[in-house]
Amino acid sequence: MPRIGVVTFPGSLDDHDALRAVELCGAEAVPLWHGSDSVDGVDAIILPGGFSYGDYLRCGAIARFSPIMDTVIDAANRGMPVLGICNGFQLLCEAHLLDGAMIRNVDQHFICRDQRLRVETIDTVWTKSFTKGEEITIVLKNGEGNYQADPETLKRLEGNDQVVFRYLDNPNGSANDIAGITNARGNVVGLMPHPEHNVEELTSPSLDGRKFFSSVLDFLAVRA
Repeated sequence: MPRIGVVTFPGSLDDHDALRAVELCGAEAVPLWHGSDSVDGVDAIILPGGFSYGDYLRCGAIARFSPIMDTVIDAANRGMPVLGICNGFQLLCEAHLLDGAMIRNVDQHFICRDQRLRVETIDTVWTKSFTKGEEITIVLKNGEGNYQADPETLKRLEGNDQVVFRYLDNPNGSANDIAGITNARGNVVGLMPHPEHNVEELTSPSLDGRKFFSSVLDFLAVRA
C-alpha cells in the first residue's frame, strides 16, 4: 500500500483531515512532524492547510525553515509527488518549489465557501484522474489566497501549461483567476482550495477531492 505523509507544523489545523482523506482514498496515512529531518520512507507528501507559526511575517515564511523542509525540497527535486493545500501552497512558494506568492484577498476578508474551479491541465501527478476543462467544486477558506506573480512568470506558467486550476468566480483577486499551479516537472502542485474536505458524502457538496488522491495512487502504482 502506498504511504502518503502529511506534515504537521505548529498551527496546522487541516492535517488530520488530510490524513483521513488519504486513508479513505486507499493509501496508508503517515503523520510527519515539522521538527524531524526525515520523511519516514513515504511515497508522497502533503503540506496541509492551517496557520503555520500563526502566519507571522508571511504565510509559510517561518515554516519554510522547519527541519523537515530541506528533506521535502530534496525529495520534490528528485521527483516525489508533493501537494500543498492552502497554507501548504503558500509554503511551497516560500520554499521556491513553486513560483509566485500569496497576498491578502482583494476585499481584505476571510473567505469560506464551496468554490467552483476549472481543471486546466491533467499533466500532473495530482490531476491525472480529472478531465481537462472539467468543472469541479472544492472547499475554499483563506484570508491570503490572492495569487500574484510578475508578468514574465505568469507568461511562463501559462505558456508551459503550469496553471492547474482556475477560479470560475474569482473570490480573492488572484492574477489570471489562478487557483493552483504546478512545477515544470508536474510532481509538485499547490492550490488554495481544500480537496481533503471533498471526499465524504456526509460532509461534502461534492466528492471531487477524491480525484486528487486517485491520481497520485495511479501514478505510484505505475511507477512501482
